[in-house]
Amino acid sequence: MPKIQHTAVVGAGRMGKAIAIAFAYAGLQVKLIDAKERSIHDFVQYQRQVEQDIAQELMLLSQIQFIQPEQISAIQANIQLSDKSASIEYLKQCDLVLEGVPEKLQVKQDIFAWLDQHIAPDCIVASTTSTFLVTDIAKMLSYPERVVNAHWLNPAYLIPLVELSRSEQTSDQIVLALKSFLTSMGKVAVVCNAKAGYIVPRIQALAMNEAARMVEEGVASAEDIDIAIRTGFGLRFSVLGLLEFIDWGGGDILYYASQYLERELGERYSTAEIVAENMRNGRNGLREQQGFYQYEDVDISSYKQHVLQTFLNRIEAAGLKPGFNMISSRR
Repeated sequence: MPKIQHTAVVGAGRMGKAIAIAFAYAGLQVKLIDAKERSIHDFVQYQRQVEQDIAQELMLLSQIQFIQPEQISAIQANIQLSDKSASIEYLKQCDLVLEGVPEKLQVKQDIFAWLDQHIAPDCIVASTTSTFLVTDIAKMLSYPERVVNAHWLNPAYLIPLVELSRSEQTSDQIVLALKSFLTSMGKVAVVCNAKAGYIVPRIQALAMNEAARMVEEGVASAEDIDIAIRTGFGLRFSVLGLLEFIDWGGGDILYYASQYLERELGERYSTAEIVAENMRNGRNGLREQQGFYQYEDVDISSYKQHVLQTFLNRIEAAGLKPGFNMISSRR
């Protein structure tokens, strides 16, 4: 399995800077490469701006106590901003290059054509794009088996998740190496196939649009909708995944709820075929010991206790646990 030691991030915009901070915080030296052609004078000015931006981000992380003030200089020392021409020799020894240039086809084609000339054949190339499939990116490079998409969620230095999207050509060893590398720096990596929207963006686009429709339809105020999300929906799904929650409550409950909502609100609430199929085959979740997950060998009582304890921890951390005898103590 390839070992990742030398890394570069191409594109010093918001995402590129945030990923560089994540690498540097993990103790890795990273080359942050300016993807644009600039005069020497303009690059010096740009370098100062990028360094100032990074310093501000680190100061904010210090203020929220994610890092200690004395760690700032060490993180800054691990990030070296460079222009394209000065990066060529470093790129030849890179094990991993992340691309974070603007979401414009010509810009990406140009930067990958440039990278293709200078990186080693076994260098992993990971695009952070959210709008181009890995199958499209792979066509821009000579070795498609080394290409993945790596979708980081903002802010990249705080959110643990990185979604890796692979094509049929992507080497299994490349995926394993990148996943292991991200895990070693404290990230949580998941793998999905080359489909639009990855995992999180696909789900959150539906949820955000539905929240906007509720404001549009006068269902509730924006403030009350967001309170409901933060104190109900968000808390619940920070403990149980969506599919795990289907099993927890019962797939048949989702089936009948979806039937009702589809009648009242339209086709966007139609039941997923896999939910209907699971119900027909007696795979509704916990009570039948099978659903999206298998529970035959799970101690259900211990599992429920763990879930509820985690819920309580989240509720207490959010300052939302009610006090015992709250009403009677006020009389």
